[in-house]
Amino acid sequence: MHKKTIEKIFATLQSLNPAPTTELVYSSDFELLIAVVLSAQATDISVNKATAELFKVANTPEAILALGLHDLKTYIKSIGLYNTKAENIIKTCKKLVSDFNSQVPQTREDLQSLPGVGRKTANVILNTAFGHATIAVDTHIFRVAKRIGLADGKTPLAVEQQLEKVIQHKFKKDAHHWLILHGRYVCKARKPGCSSCCISKYCEYEFKNYT
Repeated sequence: MHKKTIEKIFATLQSLNPAPTTELVYSSDFELLIAVVLSAQATDISVNKATAELFKVANTPEAILALGLHDLKTYIKSIGLYNTKAENIIKTCKKLVSDFNSQVPQTREDLQSLPGVGRKTANVILNTAFGHATIAVDTHIFRVAKRIGLADGKTPLAVEQQLEKVIQHKFKKDAHHWLILHGRYVCKARKPGCSSCCISKYCEYEFKNYT
């Protein structure tokens, strides 16, 4: 895809949503970390319902450790893979207390040292909490980037690296939010909403299917 076309895609998305952000509800870096860990293979809606109750009683590493594994599970049992996620959250809280003075670390290496935190989660935290221009490739971004012609990588990491190269710096900080929202509400997996898509005239998928 031509550089000018890519610029037009993101300029259009920016004009419609100048300040995109996550749909996860949080009020601290730690709450965001826990919410993102819980969001793997789960919807933001389901995570927000669970954390609304959890964070009322425990929204610091120490408070979650005091809550304990069993009671933590009762708050997140509506979320997929809750057993594994609960164990990772407890381990992460212990590491935050022992190694990071109960603060969420601000480097990718340190973030990925936390149990349950992979590259995608680290990228979300770096971007949303600390303002880094990282791109967290989830299923929506992986699908949308390949469908519209921004990338053709076979893995999330390959797509991330390709997006890093082709997206202009002025758009990079907000790019993954725009792509996630576009994939969630317009460019859906089974039935993309091409007729209502704001960037359809730049899209390779639209071109291939309607010309």
